[in-house]
Amino acid sequence: MTHTTSNPKIHEGRNLKRFREMLGIKQDFLAFELGEEWNQQKISLLEQKEKIDADILEQVSAILKIPAEAIRNFDEEKAINIITNTYHDHANDNSFNQGTIYLNPIEKIIQLHEEKIALYEQMLKEKDEMMERLEKLLAR
Repeated sequence: MTHTTSNPKIHEGRNLKRFREMLGIKQDFLAFELGEEWNQQKISLLEQKEKIDADILEQVSAILKIPAEAIRNFDEEKAINIITNTYHDHANDNSFNQGTIYLNPIEKIIQLHEEKIALYEQMLKEKDEMMERLEKLLAR
């Protein structure tokens, strides 16, 4: 099952590669997630295709956790135009508020420390849960 794209400049394979790379996902991992019949070389070939089969595109988009339409419709030229037209160099601004100013850095340090402790406690809880699951699996 294939589909057509109205904009001939859009290269779905290249878009797939860009999204995969932005997400820090290797071709090998994507191949593994797609199944046994896939390997790194097949992913490389897929990324060279201008049009990708709709079924495969849906599977890949689910693995990458992005909408298939993002891969189908991403137009690099339009994205560059948007970035170019919305970026402003604030180096010469006379505006005072150019970022967050912490008047009391000790409070920020305490907040970060508390967040770190909460994260550590959450990790310990998850480790304990994982250990319980492993013990149940080993007991079978």
